[in-house]
Amino acid sequence: MAVFLSALILLAGFVGFAKAAAPHVTVGSKAFTESVILGEMVVHLADLAGAETVYKRELGGTRVLWNALLRGDIDVYPEYTGTIIQEILQGAGDIEAALAERGIEVSDPLGFNNTYALGMRKDTAARFGVETISDLRRLEDFRFGFSNEFMARGDGWPSLREHYRFTHEDVRGLNHDLAYRGLASGTIDITDLYSTDAEIHYYDLCVLRDDLDHFPAYNAVLLYRRDLAERGPLVVESILKLEGLVGERLMVEMNAKAKLDKIPENLVAAEFLNKHIGTSVTAVAVSPVRNLLNRIQEHLVLVSISLLAAIVISLPMGILAAKKPAAGQVILAVVGIVQTIPALALLVLMIPLLGIGGPPALAALFLYSLLPIVRNTATGLADISQQIRESAEALGLSPGTRLRRIELPLASRSILAGIKTSAVINVGFATLGALIGAGGLGQPILTGIRLDDVGLILQGAIPAALLALLVQGLFEFGERILVPKGLRLSS
Repeated sequence: MAVFLSALILLAGFVGFAKAAAPHVTVGSKAFTESVILGEMVVHLADLAGAETVYKRELGGTRVLWNALLRGDIDVYPEYTGTIIQEILQGAGDIEAALAERGIEVSDPLGFNNTYALGMRKDTAARFGVETISDLRRLEDFRFGFSNEFMARGDGWPSLREHYRFTHEDVRGLNHDLAYRGLASGTIDITDLYSTDAEIHYYDLCVLRDDLDHFPAYNAVLLYRRDLAERGPLVVESILKLEGLVGERLMVEMNAKAKLDKIPENLVAAEFLNKHIGTSVTAVAVSPVRNLLNRIQEHLVLVSISLLAAIVISLPMGILAAKKPAAGQVILAVVGIVQTIPALALLVLMIPLLGIGGPPALAALFLYSLLPIVRNTATGLADISQQIRESAEALGLSPGTRLRRIELPLASRSILAGIKTSAVINVGFATLGALIGAGGLGQPILTGIRLDDVGLILQGAIPAALLALLVQGLFEFGERILVPKGLRLSS
């Protein structure tokens, strides 16, 4: 018996040691299909090497991913040489040395060049005789619609405009995937393309020749932290099997399978690896119901934690604002300024402080929830008549007792209205958390926009709307319990 118990203890210790020895790897990807597929390949290969992987997909643009890599929020993500040279390390001579100084390693090219290009409908190009980017100079009334990242990045529209001496004024930023629909509908005339986009063939677009050689080569590579090679050398060895393996034609085909045929990216990546590396990856598509339940759970966590924190902080702030008018002006001004910051900007501002994922989303949701509760608490307390205050004081009640027994119950309708407003705002705002890896009901919306899939968009939008209605109904029910009967609104 003792021998048997000893064997069990040794086995448990061995299993625990094996789990502890498994490196933890966080993979990131940008918010476009190709990057998501490449990220899935890295996840599969890291899993095969025994890593415990977390995939932060569709995190946004270059700067979000690069800063997350530097901070250690992610360990590896797919990038492009042109972006590294023109956007990330502008002016750096030796790119590998500049990356090494920052503790970052770069793989050899994966095998394809996904360069930027400008494209338009073939019938429009034929009608106006447009073949090169320079030809656009004589068409100043053309409507340019570029992806939001392209509008601001160093190798994007600003440098393109200067390089080709464009004077066009009708230039707008929009989501890259929606730009194709804009071209098809005639809303815009020109947009930026990724040369491996499946939509180029699908929409039968004309790719304009870069006759002044503005765009450099954008060879796909993997950027990864040096400490990943130290923690998991087998993981790095495994993911580097992608070097030189992914040809341009193969990448276009995979983009088409995911974007046009609606095959989940993890299945597309697994099929490629099994065919071209000889792995035996088994990928399973998550059922829509299970996926929806997971997203609702993530959404509820974001909303409930941030709202509870806001209530705990806002009520004392509102009470202070009502009791001390001078301090109240400062408090209301500060929380009012926070409320004027666009929701997406507030999320991005939290990233340098808290990284990516849940923490920055919770912080932004918390800050956005403060104003309605603080303002309604202060207003509800300030609106209590002077006669009631004097009567309570004449009874000899202490300030704390007056607040608990008289003032807060009288202000309860106003306070609950503020909390209800914050809760409904939170439900909607939380959908943006998917942009920084926080999950929630924004994830299917974001993926649906990327894949031009209305069903996926509705899979996130409808539950979010129903959740907002449910929250409002719950607070109205709570009002019947928490608000004194004499203060309730008559039906």
